[in-house]
Amino acid sequence: MLKRMNTLIYSGLISVALMALPLWSAQTPSGLIQSLKAENDWKNAAYIIQAFGEVALNNEYDNAKHGVRKWRMPIRVFIEHQVGDSALHTQLVQMHLTHLAEITGHDIQRTNTPSEANIHLVFTRQSQWTSEVERLMGQSATKNLHGSVCIGKFALNAQHEIARAWIIIPVDQAKMHGKLVACVVEEITQVLGLPNDSEKVFPSIFNDKTPQDLLTGLDYILLKLLYSPSISVGMTADEAKQPLQTLIGQWLRDGTVANADKTVCQGELYPLLGY
Repeated sequence: MLKRMNTLIYSGLISVALMALPLWSAQTPSGLIQSLKAENDWKNAAYIIQAFGEVALNNEYDNAKHGVRKWRMPIRVFIEHQVGDSALHTQLVQMHLTHLAEITGHDIQRTNTPSEANIHLVFTRQSQWTSEVERLMGQSATKNLHGSVCIGKFALNAQHEIARAWIIIPVDQAKMHGKLVACVVEEITQVLGLPNDSEKVFPSIFNDKTPQDLLTGLDYILLKLLYSPSISVGMTADEAKQPLQTLIGQWLRDGTVANADKTVCQGELYPLLGY
């Protein structure tokens, strides 16, 4: 989840969002979760629109107003393995990429050729984490590692489209906190254009206080909204409101929202984790 914003230049790209999964996200008392009103009912238009604004149009530690950010070019993911269990790690990534492609309708595939990739994902170890973050994201990004399990960052082009992203997962650290799958799911999902985390969005992987490691029904709806053709890159909250209302109204009538919790569990990771 997003910890801090840094602005750096990468070959004409402006990096605008740095995301890290905090250590304490796995240790939230159940009472705090129960206190969140969103648990009672998120399946209404007002709540979903608010959730979209919180997650898609905001950055944590940044009070600026942001427009919609998403990929328009095909996504190609290169996985760099610096530790063992490469087959398992590749399987986890591939399952989640397949799920994201099904939800969004976007062209998302893995590549074995680094030069073809626009997302670079590194499985490393904690002892190399700082050096890997500095190598791929810049020295300033290393300031955000304390208290985090894994980290991701995306960059925009001049048209405000996401054009590149980087994800680094120190496997030993993630496993120690029981967050290996959560790191894969959350960091890849967030670099698709949902960079913020908020306690106002629940149940969701974008809420530090949820125990959920996999996409929820609400996350499924937010992804579908973001990649709907009527939601354009650069749209402000005011500009996006009407098309969001139209889409959500349609999905409330046809059962898409009502069945979202069930539909999202069709992803390959769910039975693997016992859902």
